[in-house]
Amino acid sequence: MTALTVAGVLLGGALAGCGGATAPAPTAFAPTSPAPASPSAPTPGATTSAAPKKPPTMAPGPAGRTPVFERRPTGGGAAAEDAAEKVVALTFDADMTADQGPRAKAGERFDNPELIALLRRLKVPSTVFMTGRWAEEYPAQAKGIGTDGLFEVANHSYSHYAFTADCYGLPVVAKDAMTRDVERAFSAFRQAGVRNVVPYFRFPGGCYDDAALRALGPANVTAVQWDVVSGDAFATDAGAVAEQVLDGVRPGSLVVMHCTRSAAPVTAAAIGRIVPELRKRGYRFVKVSELMEG
Repeated sequence: MTALTVAGVLLGGALAGCGGATAPAPTAFAPTSPAPASPSAPTPGATTSAAPKKPPTMAPGPAGRTPVFERRPTGGGAAAEDAAEKVVALTFDADMTADQGPRAKAGERFDNPELIALLRRLKVPSTVFMTGRWAEEYPAQAKGIGTDGLFEVANHSYSHYAFTADCYGLPVVAKDAMTRDVERAFSAFRQAGVRNVVPYFRFPGGCYDDAALRALGPANVTAVQWDVVSGDAFATDAGAVAEQVLDGVRPGSLVVMHCTRSAAPVTAAAIGRIVPELRKRGYRFVKVSELMEG
């Protein structure tokens, strides 16, 4: 089973049953100015990089198809990989569906402030792929993440509907509503005060096809997938999650993890093992925007 399939199974099981609503008309993405580093942001000399004023994107594909980025290319071959810069991007999906509000009110936690605090303490630049519904449920946390120079916030749809049919049981967004769904998430970020927003999009469940790439073209985003799946969703063994990441990372890798405590309870503990070991191996942590620049 591929990493994409594994990730989709895990995500689909956690996030089936999304809700929807009428979205505003789409507008082109306009990146916001990077926020000044907060007191918790990295200090000079830390393993990070400043958020670019204009985040890099990939050129559209044929007929305006949305481009897809999975990892930084190394040129191919073992020798090229050995010579490549040891950089890796850790990404965290902040998932929440529109129908999970009652569960949140009942005490279920779809956030993970301990994980964000740990990333700050370890000074790990990261990209958070956030659903609009998550930003609405946790606006203070969304703003805190999105105004801290350590992080950048990317789009993971509004309420985690699938962009293809048969995507692990997720409800499906109509083709003519895909751009509106993405823009609705960007609007939720703006309303929450998120500033470090980048024009990147992650398909719910990791599912996409040619029709989805065509339909999403007007959103002016680069789709971001991954080459390393952490397996943290529903995991109970932090060591196993850490081992899976450490075994999979190569120069230029992009790792998918989660920032939802109820669905991924051991992620912070796994990060506590992953980060020191990768640094010991000579890796530098970067945001997706810097990985894409290379």
